[in-house]
Amino acid sequence: MAAETTDTTGTAGAGGGGGNGRWAPGDQILWRYRGNARPGTGGGIHICRPVTVVEDTAELLAVWMAPGTDCVKPLLADGTPVHREPLATRYTKPRTTSVTRWYGPGVLKLARPGEPWSVWLFWDLDWRFRNWYVNLEEPLARWAGGVDSEDHFLDIAVYPDRSWEWKDEDEFAQARRAGLMTDAQAERVRAAGRAAVELVEAWGPPFTAGWERWRPDPAWPVPALPEDWDRTPVDHMPVDRAPVDRTPARVEGVNPV
Repeated sequence: MAAETTDTTGTAGAGGGGGNGRWAPGDQILWRYRGNARPGTGGGIHICRPVTVVEDTAELLAVWMAPGTDCVKPLLADGTPVHREPLATRYTKPRTTSVTRWYGPGVLKLARPGEPWSVWLFWDLDWRFRNWYVNLEEPLARWAGGVDSEDHFLDIAVYPDRSWEWKDEDEFAQARRAGLMTDAQAERVRAAGRAAVELVEAWGPPFTAGWERWRPDPAWPVPALPEDWDRTPVDHMPVDRAPVDRTPARVEGVNPV
């Protein structure tokens, strides 16, 4: 696991957890993703989810995204939801962002420092455990207000009977065709996926840690989405962005990213 937090804002610990730069259970932070862009061009924040810290140690960051949370998600500039756009043009048409409310069951997210994936736990509304979801991504970068990453399209669903399957392989292939990652980057993602599969097949943590029996503190409020949700970790100042539709809209919570 990684060493102590380095906060690029110069205000280590500002996100909670005191002088050791770690957050305390119940602290509210932002879990964000940069937009995927062609190599060398960079991408601004296009996904932002306010979450509550469950645990933050040198070995693990665990956070809870509660039902009813207002989140930022990408949207095509013409208003079409990304998942409804044909795959051939899904990654080439102009995009903006919108705010939607997460109406499905909550999601528990687990990330170990330095690992190129996070593991998410899903339940049904009656708290019957559904599955784990290995989201392949850049290792989380911590800052005072939360954590940032970049999604790598390819994912793995893991089920209570220890079976697993690749998810979104079509999107991964299309992202490569659209120039959103080089061949070398794609191979690194595949290698990370193979390493994650080895962990699944060995049935190591977090699959053996009992997180599926975890429940949130009922006293925790639903975190609010701040106006400056896309502020930069360097100076905490908001950056220019396209107008955001802040009318909450129902989301199904099926495709995590």
